[in-house]
Amino acid sequence: MRQIDIEMMCDAPDELCVNFLLFYYLCTLKIYQIMANNMILERLEGVKSRFIEVGELLTQPDILSDMKKYVRLNKEYKDLLPIVESYERYKLALSNITSTKELLATEKDEEMREMAKAELDELTSHIPEMEEEIKMLIIPADPEDDKNAVMEIRAGTGGDEASIFAGDLFRMYSKYFETKGWKVEVNNLSEGTAGGYKEIVLSITGEGVYGIMKYESGVHRVQRVPQTETQGRIHTSAASVVVLPEADEFDIDLRTEDIRKDTYCSSGPGGQSVNTTYSAIRLTHIPSGIVVTCQDEKSQLKNYDKALKELRTRLYNLEYQKYLDEVSHRRKTMVSTGDRSAKIRTYNYPQGRMTDHRINLTIYNLPSILDGNIQEVLDKLQMAENSERLKESNI
Repeated sequence: MRQIDIEMMCDAPDELCVNFLLFYYLCTLKIYQIMANNMILERLEGVKSRFIEVGELLTQPDILSDMKKYVRLNKEYKDLLPIVESYERYKLALSNITSTKELLATEKDEEMREMAKAELDELTSHIPEMEEEIKMLIIPADPEDDKNAVMEIRAGTGGDEASIFAGDLFRMYSKYFETKGWKVEVNNLSEGTAGGYKEIVLSITGEGVYGIMKYESGVHRVQRVPQTETQGRIHTSAASVVVLPEADEFDIDLRTEDIRKDTYCSSGPGGQSVNTTYSAIRLTHIPSGIVVTCQDEKSQLKNYDKALKELRTRLYNLEYQKYLDEVSHRRKTMVSTGDRSAKIRTYNYPQGRMTDHRINLTIYNLPSILDGNIQEVLDKLQMAENSERLKESNI
């Protein structure tokens, strides 16, 4: 409606003006809803076209002979499948609503009209839920979410107490991994003098590990009376956690001539082979200077395979960090996508609470959290990130 029409209506009596403005607002809102629906449909049609295209590409001989391309396209096909399935359900629901409305416009029989009205109400009630599901599916995902992960837990400030706390974090995560059915392998560890770990590096294998665990990257702080404290004073200590997406052989081209391999005797617990056989491995990537070690296995070959996998992951993450730095400017609440040295969480023993500082979440059930029940925390962090991604994508 033209601006002059609105101005003329507002010269009318107050009640009429208010009613008109309300009507105008509702009409405008309806137009925006229709436009939003059309935008969703257009976007989904583009997704379906790409899905069909990828399906055809996967059958072509040149793709089948290029394993790297095949793996990438096969992953894309699997990622697009749930979106296309939701789109087909959504489109069918809209079609059924249209046909039911047409039936109501022409049907004379009152019983049939009542049945059509009930069906229309039922169909219409599911549309918002379907649209929300589709919005979540078409949010631009972190390209690494489906990968396995490498987790590093390192003692920070606090001396022996920090090492003990790092051990507590390892136990917490181990309990959680058990509930998920994930496979965990220790690549390297250095024990603390009073217990726990100065450093421990893990490989975690399972479905969507990195996408779930990436929120744990950052500094974890503990406030409690240490075992070594004789005066009963509360101390603050910290441990850092870094979660990296594990790279596979198709992610990075690692040349053997760029790697220096050193062997040495294992140290720490491990039986007769410790300090007697050169089973521990140290790999140095000469161009980047990155060094990884592995001594968890008694077999030198197994340690070499683990170390090579970790080296590949660290090299891959040099490039991936550029992506993290880019999105961190847009997602201020997610420390995991930016500064990994920032304090993200506090575990306060005297108050029995855990506080996640990124989303101002406090839970007064610390023993349960430390026993591995962290799913609620991870779910709320994922919801916060999804909200940020919705804003980015303007859906």
